Amino acid sequence: MGMDLSGKSEDIQAITGVGAALMDYISAESEAFIEHHRITRGGMTLVSNERIAELLAATEGTVQKSPGGSACNTITGYAKLGGAASFVGSIGKDSTGRLLTEHLCLRGVSPCLLEKDTPTGRVLSIVTPDGERSMQTFLGASADTAPADITEKMFSSCGLVHIEGYLFFNRDLIISVAEAARRKNRLISLDLASFTVVESDREAFQYFVRTYVDIVFANEEEARAYTGAKDDEAAVRSLSEDTTIAVVKQGSRGSLIFTQETLYDIPPVTMSHAPVDTTGAGDLWAAGFLYAYLHGASIDTAGRLGSLCGYEVCQVQGAQIPEEKWEYIRREWRALQGA
Repeated sequence: MGMDLSGKSEDIQAITGVGAALMDYISAESEAFIEHHRITRGGMTLVSNERIAELLAATEGTVQKSPGGSACNTITGYAKLGGAASFVGSIGKDSTGRLLTEHLCLRGVSPCLLEKDTPTGRVLSIVTPDGERSMQTFLGASADTAPADITEKMFSSCGLVHIEGYLFFNRDLIISVAEAARRKNRLISLDLASFTVVESDREAFQYFVRTYVDIVFANEEEARAYTGAKDDEAAVRSLSEDTTIAVVKQGSRGSLIFTQETLYDIPPVTMSHAPVDTTGAGDLWAAGFLYAYLHGASIDTAGRLGSLCGYEVCQVQGAQIPEEKWEYIRREWRALQGA
């Protein structure tokens, strides 16, 4: 906290993400598929790797594959914007792990993936005609990253380390990451991930943020769980007391950013289409904000690029924006710079 955020060297502009390395599988299926396979509608259910394989074999739609996980989505977005990005996580010694590595490389991310004996984590998202997403998750090797696995070398070529809040469930691991980043004098950003993560031990979570974190990303539920505030403006102001830059993402209503005693009210992108799928919206918002901010943009401009990235990912199934849309986003970024 309280570090100088003004440096804009090449290293400062590079980021490293730490989180769960998962392969996402997305398939559009009927209501009958959900019922026949006794899948719990909506939300996320932890299942075995065998269960994932069984369901994949039964899918009738075209299965899309892409890297997944909150920090991984943010890092991938940062790389697609043109930034130098790497990702730290754990995979299995299997074909899924190799595929995940290949997908990250194709998207411009430098993978720093630790190989474990457990199979690579996978998430199967079944999307029904009403747009609802039911996730079957096998964490696998993604949950096997150990505190001793984290080294300062992982953060030797970046200016900022981005951490997903889910790592807080492994307290020793997230502290190991933060300590290594601080020893290298790196900035730290944190996405709160889920209000359930915050509520698991709010005081310990607050202590971690106050001690280590420079930029915090939260949605409305997470911000209120963290601060106890009743409205978003009060929440972002309260959150800013523990960090340098506090962000509260408000979905279709835009976002609030509070830093250096100034409140920024970032408008949403005007919607021309209803959202197809909101998966990854917060992750891509963070990617846009971090890219713009670390490349010298104002807080307001960074928030606007975050909003654009968050909007565009809502127009597709899954958390991967198509290349033609990335070209559009990069053009808009250049226009924002000239504004």
